[in-house]
Amino acid sequence: MPLDRREGSLEMKRRDFNQQLQRSAIALALAPWTTAIALPTEEARVWLTNPFALGVASGRPRADSVVLWTRLLFSEEDRATTGGRALRVQVEVFADAALQQRVQKKEIITDDTRGHSVHVHVQHLQPSTDYWYRFRQGHALSAVGHTRTAPALNADVPQLRMALASCQHYEQGQYLAHQEIAQQKLDFVLFVGDYIYESSNPQYAVRQHNGEEPKTLSQYRERYEQYKRDPFLQAAHAAHPWVLMWDDHEVVNDYANDQDRKYTEPQQLLKRRAAAYQAYFEHQPLLLGPDANNPANMRLYDQLSWGKLADVWTLDCRQYRSPQACRDPVRGGGRMVVQCDELGDASRSMLGQEQERWLSAALSASKRTWKLVAQATQISSTSVPTPIGRSYWNDAWDGYPEARKRLLQTVVDAKLQNVVTLGGDVHCNVAAPLRLEPNNPLSPIVASEFVTTSITSRGLGDKPAAVIRESNADLLHYRSDERGYSLITVTPTQVRCDFRTTKFPAGSEPGLKTQASFVVKSGKAGPQVI
Repeated sequence: MPLDRREGSLEMKRRDFNQQLQRSAIALALAPWTTAIALPTEEARVWLTNPFALGVASGRPRADSVVLWTRLLFSEEDRATTGGRALRVQVEVFADAALQQRVQKKEIITDDTRGHSVHVHVQHLQPSTDYWYRFRQGHALSAVGHTRTAPALNADVPQLRMALASCQHYEQGQYLAHQEIAQQKLDFVLFVGDYIYESSNPQYAVRQHNGEEPKTLSQYRERYEQYKRDPFLQAAHAAHPWVLMWDDHEVVNDYANDQDRKYTEPQQLLKRRAAAYQAYFEHQPLLLGPDANNPANMRLYDQLSWGKLADVWTLDCRQYRSPQACRDPVRGGGRMVVQCDELGDASRSMLGQEQERWLSAALSASKRTWKLVAQATQISSTSVPTPIGRSYWNDAWDGYPEARKRLLQTVVDAKLQNVVTLGGDVHCNVAAPLRLEPNNPLSPIVASEFVTTSITSRGLGDKPAAVIRESNADLLHYRSDERGYSLITVTPTQVRCDFRTTKFPAGSEPGLKTQASFVVKSGKAGPQVI
């Protein structure tokens, strides 16, 4: 069969799969599964309700492996007969959407110490290949998920296509962005933080969190359970592998290492952080969880290579950072600061010294066409003038200017081209050039930046957004009024960003549109509007 016919057939399978995906995800989330399916299993347990109600996911795509995830969730009736005892869960991996060509079958034992979560590192796969998978326990079957491996490290890759997403406050809108992401043809979803929110704001709530603000493992588990039940989020996970990084709300707003806004005693905050990190691991397709000897630590920063086309780094901007500069003595965390001498302290770091050294070495050594640096927040400046000097938001890179300069100096010293940073957190769509001296037209442009708006979380008001936009010449595009995600398409000649958006609150109008599109051309730093 000619190559184009095979590709056409695969594309039809993918399209049909994505069309069926939302129907199955919605049915799974909204209707208890009460009809037992007879399967020849060693543990022929009959479940009263579907234990796979949180869906399935895949992540960490490599040329020969992926990580598959699910978590068993018990009804009160099923828990009464199951308790917290260990259970065996099977996963099957197939080469076709019809589930006729099984390529692997594995069995994993899980128990209540890890929330009955299941993480399967499936290895010995083929590069650049689509796979489908499902889990089963006793008579219960999960929904079917789709994943895809990365290209071989030396492969000539014509394109990388991903969704850049961040900030999905459950209460502040519907997940329309995930509904569209599930239908897109993507290599993976790049999620850069605030998967859950620990906080609430009744003023903007269109639906309600269950329970109080999470501080314990059981409370964080409950919060993830609520988010994971959303059918559109389930569909996006089932459709594509995800590459994940956290930000602050997975623990508590504006936390920095072992400090929070309330000046909680560090050991107490680390205890909360350990619970939050455990819950994060239990609900995501990750390979490794918290450090057994120090559960408040969990290395998440990583590097993914996509053939010869791109290196992608995912950076942890919370766990190792220095506290925000010039914090309010009563209310810590993020705020606008002016005449703050701490900003010039070269010892302060957004990433921590070890992660900084790791990134600098990896960036300098990269030989791939594009260097994509994914991190949680905004690198370009949003400072505004005041009668006594510029005022800076101390929770983003503006609050860590010496660390920002070191990052960009690495690009200069290594004579790197085609460096594009990807961020989230600030609930704005941003396209900007990056200079050693922000907003100084005499300082050369050394890299490019795209920041995605939030999936649902409220953005800045029109007036403060306009002040920021007018006060920073580097901000080619800066809009905080709409919600959505960014579609990033990488080819050997350019990186394209399409800002896909809808009105706030998400769900108040059908579908998404393209707010704006920009490209970064190979060999020329700085986004250009299309």
